[in-house]
Order: sequence, then structure tokens, then C-alpha cells
Amino acid sequence: METLYFLNRARPTRLEALEELPAEGFVWLDLVRGEDTDWPTLVQRLTGVSLHERHVRDADNLQHPSYYDATSDYEMLVFRGLAATDGDQPLASRPTVIFLFERLLITVRAAQSRSIPLTKERLENAQGRIPQRPAGLMHLILNALVDRFLELREPLSLQLETWRRQLLDPRHPFDDWLTLMDHRYQLRTLELLCEGQEDAIIQWRDNTDIEMDDHLQVRYNDLVEHIRRVTRFAAEQQHSIESLVQLHFSAVAHRTNEIVRVLTIISAIFLPLTLIAGIYGMNFEYMPELGFKPGYFLVLGGMLALGVGMLALFKWKRWF
Repeated sequence: METLYFLNRARPTRLEALEELPAEGFVWLDLVRGEDTDWPTLVQRLTGVSLHERHVRDADNLQHPSYYDATSDYEMLVFRGLAATDGDQPLASRPTVIFLFERLLITVRAAQSRSIPLTKERLENAQGRIPQRPAGLMHLILNALVDRFLELREPLSLQLETWRRQLLDPRHPFDDWLTLMDHRYQLRTLELLCEGQEDAIIQWRDNTDIEMDDHLQVRYNDLVEHIRRVTRFAAEQQHSIESLVQLHFSAVAHRTNEIVRVLTIISAIFLPLTLIAGIYGMNFEYMPELGFKPGYFLVLGGMLALGVGMLALFKWKRWF
């Protein structure tokens, strides 16, 4: 557990032990899920408020979706952010749970979280505006979580562009369909994840008892717009994959039609030639043309003329 104390827009200071809330300013308690097991007791000692049992269970639930709830003493926001992975599942997520009091903010997160330590580092280095209220600090935390989703757009776009070139390359048939469909599934997961995030933040913004000034209202509206931007990106990427797959099969069908057309033209040219060759290949004893000396050369010349004539006809009709 780490404790940061905020007072008068100054850099936050770390507190080693906290027995009671300071008379001024506010405190941020950053808790690691699974390590700080007795934190509800600490919260009750600091605020005199006993957290609802269901909210405590929700804070430990790794599968909990983005969600907002409130009591008369505090508000709770569950926000699913990106989880640190080894790269096999870039869209894996874990919940960060935020409890919002009048002068206390509590975050319950995974030990591998990157966004919250980065937020603390920026605040301690005075990089950007120092919040004056817990709601302002919650915005900074949520904004850091959403920024990680925005960073996904470039690598996902590059991956799709790579598949676009592979799908439309006639020299190398594409066969990695399982990976492509898994990518589309992850994009759908991202879209649903962002929709849950947006719903949770809008519910908090519209139902909170905290007084929202114009500056904070604009910041949360901007945060919602960032989430919607990721949602639109995920939907557009899914549509692009579907269009790309359809274009791939259209290109395959077009190439197949071209091959069939060439084979049909060749067959149409050789069909009468085969007929002539078949007629003169019959083993009848009496065939008048067999005794005609220049007959062989006339038949070859006629076959050649017929083939060239049909080829010229097809060319004139632009059949190839």
C-alpha cells in the first residue's frame, strides 16, 4: 500500500503511516489486490464508514466488468483497463476499482498495473496539473488507463495493413485464417470493453453527488470522447477485416474466372481442329481425300487458318 497526500496543488508527499485523515487536503490510498487484505478496516478507521460487503468482493473480482455504484457515504467505480501481457493477448484486461470519498481516494489494482505507477510518478515530478480534489485525481487515473487503449491503434492498424498485403498477394496464398479471426474477436472484445467503460463513466458523471465545476466537467467529457474514439476504431477495424476478406475472395474468384476464360478460349480454338483431326484419323478403307497428294498440306493450312481466324475473332470481341 502506498499513501500520497495532496495539499494546495503542491507536489504530493508520501506518508509512511496514516492513522487519521489530515485536516486539509486529501489522501490517495493505492492498494495492490491480494497484498493489502485488511484495507477495509483501514478505510473504516480513517473515514468512519464501513464499506459494503458486496463492494469489497467486487474489488477482488478479476472478472468484474466496468461498473458504477454508490452509497450515501462513498462512490465506487470499476474500470477495466489493459493488463500487462507477454504479447500473446494484447487486449487482455483487468479491473481497477476506485472508491471515492470527500477527502479520500482509494484504488485497488493489480500488481502489474502500469498506468497507476506512471500517474504517481508524473504527480511526484509535478508533470502537469496537480489535482485539488479526489475527483480530479480520479480523472488523471482514468485518463492514463484510457491512453493505453489509444496507443493500441497504431500497432493494430499496422497489423491489419500487413494482412491486407498478404491477402491481396496472388503469389503467396493466404492461409493464416485462424489468426485473422482471432484478431477480429479481440477487436470485438475491445469494442465491448470500451462500451462498458463509457457506460460506467457516464453513469458516474450523471449521478454523482460531487459538485462538478466547468473545468472538471470538460475533462470528463473529453475522457468519454477518447473512449468513444477507441470504440469507433475497433468497429471500423472489424468492418475493414470483413471487407478485406470479401475483397480477398473476390480477387480469388476473379483470378479463377481469368484462368477459366483462357482455358475456354483455348478449348474453343482446338475443338474444331480436333474434329478435323478426328475425321481424318478414321480408319475407313475408302476415303477420297487420302489419294489427293496436296491434301495433307491443305488440311494443315485450313486448320491453321481456322485457328488464327477464331483467335482474331475472340480478340476483336475482347474476350481476352
